[in-house]
Amino acid sequence: MTDPTVVVRSDPEILGGTPVFVGTRVPFQNLIDYLAGGDSLDEFLHQFPSVTRAQAQAALGLAREALEALVAV
Repeated sequence: MTDPTVVVRSDPEILGGTPVFVGTRVPFQNLIDYLAGGDSLDEFLHQFPSVTRAQAQAALGLAREALEALVAV
């Protein structure tokens, strides 16, 4: 399991606490919105070059693990 604090963080001083990719001001929600809208991960990464592929993949993995944990309850 990836440590979420190295992938996404929430800080009240950055976009009012919206979860963003570490080292950027890019909200994690942007990735979800791109994928939900039918865009590819490559398109998201092209539009937000400050986010690395590893960060995006790790964040999606964390989201999957969180959903699996909810379903298992």
